[in-house]
Order: sequence, then structure tokens, then C-alpha cells
Amino acid sequence: MAPLTVLGTGLAGYTLAREIRKRDREVPLRLVTADDGSAYSKPMLSNALARGKTPAQLVMASAADMAAQLDARIDTHTRALAIDPAARRLRTDRDEDAFSQLVLAVGADPVRPDLAGDGAGEVLSVNDLDDYRHFRQRLAADGRVLILGAGLIGCEFANDLAASGHAVTLVDPAPQALGRLLPAAGARQLEAALSELGVQWRLGLTAGRVDRAGSGYRVTLSDGSRVEAGLVLSAIGLQPRTALAADAGLATGRGIEVDRWLRSSDARVFALGDCAQVEGLVLPFVMPLMQGARALAATLTGTPTAVRLPAMPVVVKTPACPVVVAPPPPGAQGEWRIEATADGVLARFEQPDGRLAGFALTGTAVAQKQRLSRELPPLLD
Repeated sequence: MAPLTVLGTGLAGYTLAREIRKRDREVPLRLVTADDGSAYSKPMLSNALARGKTPAQLVMASAADMAAQLDARIDTHTRALAIDPAARRLRTDRDEDAFSQLVLAVGADPVRPDLAGDGAGEVLSVNDLDDYRHFRQRLAADGRVLILGAGLIGCEFANDLAASGHAVTLVDPAPQALGRLLPAAGARQLEAALSELGVQWRLGLTAGRVDRAGSGYRVTLSDGSRVEAGLVLSAIGLQPRTALAADAGLATGRGIEVDRWLRSSDARVFALGDCAQVEGLVLPFVMPLMQGARALAATLTGTPTAVRLPAMPVVVKTPACPVVVAPPPPGAQGEWRIEATADGVLARFEQPDGRLAGFALTGTAVAQKQRLSRELPPLLD
């Protein structure tokens, strides 16, 4: 019997495999991964330093441990090359095998900045544990870090690094931190809190060049100024991995297009996590992934179950200034109503009829998360 095959052993792949095994201990299960298959929590990468965790300490289980726990075949260091949905076959750089059903849990790639200079190719990004290991090795040599991107990941890394004694400069073309998530009043509180840790802000600017300078780098910004750094970290966004699906003739947009059952344009191929575009939504966060994994496990084991997504606010890991955001849907009509104090900002995005469509909380106002969440409509009902 051909196995149920999952591409990817990140949080999406392993969570789905665990959920499948809760429902069915007998179905043959295969996981394929390009890395060593270590089980770890990717969200922990951006706050591991201040928590005193080494890359090795972030590993919760090896691929061999996971294979035993899941009674599954796990092919590590194996790259998927092509999918034949009609024949239900997967070709890798090692072999070609049949599958009964296939789940793409292949994640997303960091968006690479367009930079000139002889150091441009040495700009780092952290998207997995191997990236993080390399980042930590480089960090040990020089504590000056320039981060490109003051979004969620950039601010989390800035907080973690600055709290650990590193000199951090944040560069972003937006006029504020978390420009896509926070109204200006909330951003100002976050910026002030991180400034107190020593973070230097270069907002409204972009990096144009990264040149080697001694053991580090000289970064030229769009206003002509230069910043010296021991390493440069890019955190300007993620792009869902769609090439494998597109080459197989599956429908893709911003991500791999799937319906409420996480089913692609082929009934035997599914997508989950950062690579998936669910009913038009790309949601690269943990809670939608967990909800999707539970629903998909039921579907794959014989009980078709549409994914439901309640309102799921995102907690930003910036202890210097706690932040919780539930962004309004793209194109939502309404306006921000803001209550700001020295200790926190409570911002409600209200539609013209007064209904809540989103919120942003900082500081002590994060205590309102549960109350406001109950007012929000579900993302997918």
C-alpha cells in the first residue's frame, strides 16, 4: 500500500503527523525532508538567545526519535524534485515512490534584499534551525548587528539581541516599526521600549550596499549614511514555496491554492502551513497551522473536515514592550480608535457600523486580548 506522504518536517509536517497518528495508527506514513529532520519549534528561534538556549538545546527530538514515535518512515537530507499527481508519484534526488495522498508542508523562503556590494551575498536570514546555527556562530565573532526589516521577526530578533547585550540597528523603509500591524501610537511605544535596550532606529530608509569592511561590513543606506556592523540579518518577509506545486500543474497564487479542506486543485494533494493559500488567505502563524493540521488529519484519515479559523491574535515576542495584534482583513472599511496611556495602547479597528474588525495592543493593554478576541468575527467560519 502506498504511504500517505508529507513533504516537510517543520512545525506543520510534524504537527500533522502527530494528529494523523492520534486518529490512525495503521496507515503507512512517510515524511520527506531536505534537512536532518530534527523536531524543534521555529518560533523559538527569535528569542532563544535571551533565554540562554543554544541551537542544540532547541532540538526536542531527532528524526530517528520522531520516526519511532510516529511509526513512520522519515527520509532526511532528501530533496523533492517533481510530483506527478495523475500517477500519484513523488520523485526525489534519491528515488521515485508512489503516494496515496500527498501533503505539501514545505514552508516559505526568505525574501532576499536587492543589494549591491561585495558583502551582499553574505547577508544572513534565519528561516530554520540550520540558518540559526550559522547565525549564532557568526554572532560570536562580533556583537554589532544590523537588521533589515522592522516587522514582526525583525523586532523580535532586535529585542532578543539587544537584551543579550548586542548593539542592534534596525532599518526599514516604513516610518515606524511593525508598519503593517500597529497604528502609529502603538509603534511609538514599541520603538521607545527597544530604544531603552539600546536599539538604534533608521526608519524611512533602505539599504543599498553591503561592503566588506575589515572583519565586518559597511552598509550604505538610501540617505547616503553608512552603518558598520559585524553581521547583517535580513528579515524583510517570506515567500511561500510554490515552485514544486506549480511545476506539477497545481494552482498557485501567493501560495499553493487550497480550499477549506486544504485540498489543492488535485484531490489527492493538499497543502498546510506557510506554503498554503487557504481560500485566499496566507497565514504564516502558529495557530492557523495547528487548526489546519487537526482538520486535515481528520480528512486524510477518512472524515472530511473543513478547516475553521476563529479570530487568532498574534503575540509578538518583544518582552520590552508586549504586543498583541489582530490585523483587520485586507481592504476592511473603518478606522482606528485609540486609547493611549504611558503604560500601553489599546487600538480598536472599528467598521462604520461600530463592529470590531481588528485590534492592536501594547504594554499593559495586552491584558484585553481575550475580551477583544471574543468580539472579532472568525477568519474562516
